[in-house]
Amino acid sequence: MSPAQPESERRTFAIISHPDAGKTTLTEKLLLYGGAIHLAGSIRARKASRHAVSDWMKMEQERGISVTSSVLQFNYMNRALNLLDTPGHADFSEDTYRTLAAVDSAVMLIDHTKGVESRTLKLFEVCRMRKLPVVTFMNKMDRMGRDPVELIDEVASTLNLGVCPMNWPVGMGRDFDGVVDLASRRVQLYADSDHGQNVAEVDTISMDEAPERFGQGRMDEVGEQLELLEGAGDPWDLDRFLKGELSPIFWGSAMTNFGVEPLLAFLAQNAAEPAPREARKPDDTVITIEPSAEKFSGFVFKIQANMNPRHRDRVAFVRVVSGRFRRGMDATIGRSGEKLKLSKPHTFMAQERSIVDEAWPGDIVGLYDPGKLRIGDTLAEADVLKFDGIPRFAPEHFARVLLKDPLKRKQLDTGLQQLSHEGVIQLFYRPELGLQDAWLGAVGLLQFEVLKERLKNEYRVSAELEVLPYGVARWIKGSDEALDWLKKRQSYRLVQDRNGNQVILAENQWAVEFALRNVDDLQFFEVEPL
Repeated sequence: MSPAQPESERRTFAIISHPDAGKTTLTEKLLLYGGAIHLAGSIRARKASRHAVSDWMKMEQERGISVTSSVLQFNYMNRALNLLDTPGHADFSEDTYRTLAAVDSAVMLIDHTKGVESRTLKLFEVCRMRKLPVVTFMNKMDRMGRDPVELIDEVASTLNLGVCPMNWPVGMGRDFDGVVDLASRRVQLYADSDHGQNVAEVDTISMDEAPERFGQGRMDEVGEQLELLEGAGDPWDLDRFLKGELSPIFWGSAMTNFGVEPLLAFLAQNAAEPAPREARKPDDTVITIEPSAEKFSGFVFKIQANMNPRHRDRVAFVRVVSGRFRRGMDATIGRSGEKLKLSKPHTFMAQERSIVDEAWPGDIVGLYDPGKLRIGDTLAEADVLKFDGIPRFAPEHFARVLLKDPLKRKQLDTGLQQLSHEGVIQLFYRPELGLQDAWLGAVGLLQFEVLKERLKNEYRVSAELEVLPYGVARWIKGSDEALDWLKKRQSYRLVQDRNGNQVILAENQWAVEFALRNVDDLQFFEVEPL
């Protein structure tokens, strides 16, 4: 990352999609065309297989799925790009929600053979809530799929979103011949170059030459589709895009590299710059922090333990909001008021890291954390501040740890604490018993599999999980009388989270509603109260 670029040259974005839409593949190809890697597939190879650049965890490499967000930083067209790759699987949605709090734009990846899927819809609603500009990439055009005009209409109607195609496909599947660039009215010719492992040169021809090459019938069909677009689509409007009201749409095939370069160029030129953010002062006054403010501020949106298992390191990922971050500077933790020296800051290319001397708004910086930081913490050079917007959602699955080897108790406690701070699982306990009776909560069941795998590989602890008969958790506030009423009933279990907040576990939603009907001065929260 070049050291002297101001915040206006930063572009920080995430890729969202339904599982198996090709998100990790698209991530790699953006890096390939950005010059960050020279061969798509992996930086490291294990045996004969290649693993995705952004999938550095052993479990990800073995199973071929992304289970944690990765930070990938590179330069393109004199822009400093921060790409945050997120898990596609719904069981890891919390990590994705936190990541979307740290970006300024999103790429919505859609498998054109399937259209808008449930996970895509849910993630788009998070983007809408945060007013993020969204760029759409219709993927897998080298396969037969949905009618392009129908797809455009589905995106517009399902998401209640304006759409503006920036290019248009000529055929699909085995008959996919390329795309028409609507601004230049030239046809970019499709070619599968080296199975997508290398940057490919794209030839173009004029629309006048296209009928001779593809046949008059094919181009008449494309012409009819473009006429329909004039009535169905929206004209390009940068302001509407930046407000999250209009999505530019690109077509291509990430697997074969086709269409990746126009998407990357658009992101570098048009994705949103770092935006102002609201923060609260200790007296609860709300102020606006501009990226151009002189003093540094930022917030922790992710904590990752054991990126280097041999050193048991713990890295807090900080999104720079304002000012200039400098290596070795002091900052105040908004939650505790404690001063922290920000030494050994890193930028990242998945598991590869390098020391950074300074960073600007929009950049992501990894800090070695001695255990003092939590997800959602604000770091500020001057005033004590608190940025809102890093939610922790109520888990839906619960378990207890059964330790096979009692001599591993210390390693287990360390692993549970670190992995809960990281957000792998949520940790609950009864104050009188502490971690000796740890209860685990997860939004998705695969989180438990990740926990077991990482306890085994990173902490050398073999553990089994006992499923608990609860299906609902709620953070609670209430009088002593209300809490006593809950404690006396076997259908509820009162515990605390790692921040000391009271949490009630119940078998189902009916039990929650029953308590609300029968107890005054009782409040339940699906998201952790600030």
